[in-house]
Amino acid sequence: MSSGWAESAATRGTAAGFVLPLVGLAVVGMLIGAVVWGRRRQARAPRPPRPEEQPHLPDGRPSGPVQEVREPDELPHGDRRLTPYQVRHSGTRRSPDSEPPTWSGGSSGAFGSGGPGGKKG
Repeated sequence: MSSGWAESAATRGTAAGFVLPLVGLAVVGMLIGAVVWGRRRQARAPRPPRPEEQPHLPDGRPSGPVQEVREPDELPHGDRRLTPYQVRHSGTRRSPDSEPPTWSGGSSGAFGSGGPGGKKG
């Protein structure tokens, strides 16, 4: 048996022993550079607004969703047919009776809910 394989393994081992620390130092250097770059970017960013600079809620209006009863605007009645440019946008207005409808017992239900599904009486 020759000792050539042992010599080549020793040579590869010394090369790996020299290259691995260099790769490790390069990785550490890149990490340090990334931290420095991130801190510089953060220092250039605008500061967060102070409490008095924050947006305020509007006066007299609710800030959340509102449930109300709305009804469609009526189209004008007449003998002539209306063309699209004669009809206003299809808007809605607040209903004079702004109470939401209440469900009476047995008047509504999903399929399989166990209710009769219609009004009695």
